Amino acid sequence: MIQELKASYGHQFEDALLVEISQVGTFKDVPAGYKMIEIGDYIKGMPLLLSGAIKILREDSDSDELLLYYLEKGDTCSMTMSCCLGQAKSEIRAIAEIDTKLIMIPVIKMEEWAAKYKSWRNFVFESYHKRLNELLQTVDAIAFTKMDERLLNFLKEKARITNNSSIYNTHQEIAYELHSSRVVISRLLKKLENLGKIELKRSHIQIIDLN
Repeated sequence: MIQELKASYGHQFEDALLVEISQVGTFKDVPAGYKMIEIGDYIKGMPLLLSGAIKILREDSDSDELLLYYLEKGDTCSMTMSCCLGQAKSEIRAIAEIDTKLIMIPVIKMEEWAAKYKSWRNFVFESYHKRLNELLQTVDAIAFTKMDERLLNFLKEKARITNNSSIYNTHQEIAYELHSSRVVISRLLKKLENLGKIELKRSHIQIIDLN
């Protein structure tokens, strides 16, 4: 575990902190599609990602989802930290986008390390800042960006995260994550196909050129 920690966080944390993380952290191997956190759960630990990706989603009063952002190697979730420290119920849903390796840090250590290690404090503050910027980008996209452009950006990001030019999501799943309807998404996907940017296969969407 210590070698994987150094590969992902060695540039951020002191050796002493890395050792402590390896001693108290719980290693988890999470398969793609696994729901790690549900809305309303009490969160008992904070994830540090070693590899893979996790998507963070919100849900409205009609149970429709909205993709907020992805967590990747070297990241953590500031909304998880807030719930842990405030002993509040989760307001987000976290699902592994691809096979993911992570370490869960117990709440008590999060507070202890904030006082003990400057690098941990900086990491927490930077994580809050990064997630806030991503949330603002999501709000801006909903408010100011047309759905066809949002869909294009979604496909680009999905391909980057999964490192795969084949997108194995149904039109309905994409509609959920973009907070749209399946009919709208299907129409826009067909438009992208007509432009030669994608091919709509029976089981997946094949990216040709999204530039």
